[in-house]
Amino acid sequence: MPWYTLLVLAVAAERLAELAVARRNAAWTRARAGVEHGRGHYPAMVALHTGLLVCCLAETVLAHRPFLPALGWPMLALVALAQALRWWCVTALGPYWNTRVIVVPGARLVGTGPYRFLRHPNYVAVVVEIAALPLVHSAWLSAAAFTVANALLLAVRVRCENTALTAAVPA
Repeated sequence: MPWYTLLVLAVAAERLAELAVARRNAAWTRARAGVEHGRGHYPAMVALHTGLLVCCLAETVLAHRPFLPALGWPMLALVALAQALRWWCVTALGPYWNTRVIVVPGARLVGTGPYRFLRHPNYVAVVVEIAALPLVHSAWLSAAAFTVANALLLAVRVRCENTALTAAVPA
């Protein structure tokens, strides 16, 4: 269990690093007349990601979830791959990457990195991580509940982002 706690804390630290990058990028995009969309769902997104980390640890302790190597190791590999994909997205988008939906009018869509293959690869990373992180230590209730909650939130988020990009970015 101590190593799982360290893993969850490492993911929390990664989230804090994301927020630092997002804050810097938000200033950059706003300096270029960037417009934020979907502010209403942002607090729910923060709560979901924070709640996931808390519940991963709480369920593991309170429900005495064991580490099952046949499940845990593949899920750990998926968590690592999700992190790699997320940072590939951050790198590909450069100053346009953000945890918020901020669009610079007239900017072109990024078509490099994972965006060559998918429209929203960052959300693929999020989906994989939300399902896999709890399952590293058999926290299947957290995996199921947060996967469903994330699907509902992403339905709103992707619609918001697509609408904002369509309106602001030239074809």
